[in-house]
Amino acid sequence: MLAELKTATLEALGSILPLVAVISILQFTVLHIPTNLFINFLIGAAMAIVGVTLFLAGVRMGILPMGRDVGAELPQHQSVILVVIVAIVFGFVVTVTEPGVTVLSTMFTDLGGGGGSAMVIVIAAGMAVLFTAALIRIIFGTSIRILMVAAYGIAVVLALFAPPEFVGVAFDAGSAAAGSFTVPMFLALGLGFVSVMARRSPLSDGFGLVGLACAGPIIGVLLLGVLL
Repeated sequence: MLAELKTATLEALGSILPLVAVISILQFTVLHIPTNLFINFLIGAAMAIVGVTLFLAGVRMGILPMGRDVGAELPQHQSVILVVIVAIVFGFVVTVTEPGVTVLSTMFTDLGGGGGSAMVIVIAAGMAVLFTAALIRIIFGTSIRILMVAAYGIAVVLALFAPPEFVGVAFDAGSAAAGSFTVPMFLALGLGFVSVMARRSPLSDGFGLVGLACAGPIIGVLLLGVLL
């Protein structure tokens, strides 16, 4: 546990300290923003380092092993229906808890878009459906290229009909949903899932899950724009 905390601390410092250094240099050379705001930034950066450290350690010690075990257990029941149910529930819940999705929905509401909660539900539902499709693809051996072209092709077509304010939000939703919480969970479950299926290659089938799943929020938000 101490080794994981040490590694996570070094990674958190390596990620956040360069940003702090750049902002500090700009503060004393160009920006000259109010002192209280700069102090709040430093306090926030310190809190972020602690938070990222605990998050990374928690992911490695608990979340990733659990995700791999869940993924490895699913194929052994030989039930496509069970895979669909677990994948949809798993994908929805994990995406709802993603901080990036919450931030995006809040910004959309602040800009006059309204429906922040509806936006979260749509993004999570889209992510869950496409993540489920990615797992089903592994079972039947469907090419990831076909699903990628189909999913993003649908997104492009919907973008032609959706209101302009929804188009930008939709494509941002795809990246916001692929955050620091969803990506490790999806990859862990996917790699655990494909590792049990000896006839498959973990390298070819285990990756592409996130890329395909990210099309779900894009399609969902565009559909919401078209329907509204």
